[in-house]
Amino acid sequence: MKHLILLRHGEAGFSQGSDFQRKLTLNGREQLGRLSKSLDNTFLSVDFMHCSEANRTRETAELIGKHLEIKDANFSRSIYEGDVQQLISLLEETPNSANTCLLIGHNPTISLLLAHITNQSYLGMQPGMMAILNLEISDWKMIGLGTGTLREIKQ
Repeated sequence: MKHLILLRHGEAGFSQGSDFQRKLTLNGREQLGRLSKSLDNTFLSVDFMHCSEANRTRETAELIGKHLEIKDANFSRSIYEGDVQQLISLLEETPNSANTCLLIGHNPTISLLLAHITNQSYLGMQPGMMAILNLEISDWKMIGLGTGTLREIKQ
C-alpha cells in the first residue's frame, strides 16, 4: 500500500507581479504552522515530494519541512500549469521505493485530482488543506481513477 498526501498551498496574498510570484500571507504561514504540528502523530517523514515551482507552494514546502522530514523532492512547473492527467503522469514518475508521496499544488486541479483518485464527489480544498489518501497500489505507475481512499482531511 502507498500513501499520497495532497496539500493545497497556504493562503496567498496578491502580488504586483504574476500569479506565479504570489507569496503566503501571515495568516497562511500561521495556518501551515498549525497544520505541521498536527502531523506529528500522523507522519514523521515523506519519502518523496512533488511541488509546484510557484513561490507560495515553495514557501508551503519549506514550512511543512520544518515538522516533516522530506527525503527527496521534485519541483515542477507542470503542477502549476497542468491538469489532472498531467498530475497523474507526474505521480507515475514517483520512485517506486517511495511509500509516501506529498504533492503540493493549486486549486482547482488538486481538488479535481482528489476526486479522481478517490472516485468521489469534488471536495474544494481550501488554502492549507491537506488530504491523506491510502492507495490500493503497489507501484506508482498504477495510480489512477478510483485507486485510493480518503483517510483523513487536515486543516
